[in-house]
Amino acid sequence: MTPRALRPTRLVIVALLATAAPAWAHVFPDHSEPRVGHVLDAPPPAVRIWFDGAIEPVFSTLRVEDAGKRRVDRNDARVDPTDRTLLEVSLPSLPPGRYQVFWSVVARDGHRTEGSFPFRVK
Repeated sequence: MTPRALRPTRLVIVALLATAAPAWAHVFPDHSEPRVGHVLDAPPPAVRIWFDGAIEPVFSTLRVEDAGKRRVDRNDARVDPTDRTLLEVSLPSLPPGRYQVFWSVVARDGHRTEGSFPFRVK
């Protein structure tokens, strides 16, 4: 093959990589404590969510509500300064019941993702 024959192939590869880049921009949860839908014997001291990429502290939020839609966390959500993939909020001692975690994060390039998940304390 001559160098001229390789040029169109290189252009196609560069074009494919350029169009795939936006898909890499969003961050999504990797795992959490408590786990999604988990039933706990004792109340957790905090909710922690690890994401698959770094998140912006200023634009990332986390809250926990009880079954009556009342906020029950300590309103101190934060991104861990030593692990920019970890978003956490502390909790008081929760009574038995169902709880819903709501999160919203912004990736370092500005793309927002959000979601929620339940857990229950026996």
